[in-house]
Amino acid sequence: MLVTEKIGNLELFAIINRNIDYVLLNWYETKKRMLRKKTITGKVIIMKFLDEHPQLTVGDVIYEDDFNLIAIDIKECNAIIIRPRSIHEMVAVCYEIGNKHLPLFYQDDEILTPYEAPLFKSFRVSGYAVEQAKRKLIKPLKTTLPYSKSSNSLFKRIKKLANGTE
Repeated sequence: MLVTEKIGNLELFAIINRNIDYVLLNWYETKKRMLRKKTITGKVIIMKFLDEHPQLTVGDVIYEDDFNLIAIDIKECNAIIIRPRSIHEMVAVCYEIGNKHLPLFYQDDEILTPYEAPLFKSFRVSGYAVEQAKRKLIKPLKTTLPYSKSSNSLFKRIKKLANGTE
């Protein structure tokens, strides 16, 4: 089955008397434009998205008919979970993760990134509130904005928060 766009999210669909089948994706597959996957029940799905970055997330519906829905779910993976105790810790942690070009996720007042042993040990030695656990990485933190001299970049906003000027 060929899919070229996401239709919406399960929250917006009438689910009564419909079967819901899921395509399980790894966190790093959610922005891919072309994928070939199988649903939980074994249907082959070929995804060719026309948009540059589809950014699929939990519950996104990619197929519907009168009796069936096919939706996206994200697999759990090993993650580093950091609970910053201050805005200064938040800035330092985000800087360290970004400096290593690792993806950042922000969920339930926690900073998450895929598990890497050296980074985990570094955070633990530095005294941050950090742990390792299985999590679905579903809310990526957008850290890059198009360059503009007048733009209010993420870095500028964090700097203002850290200085108490915002």
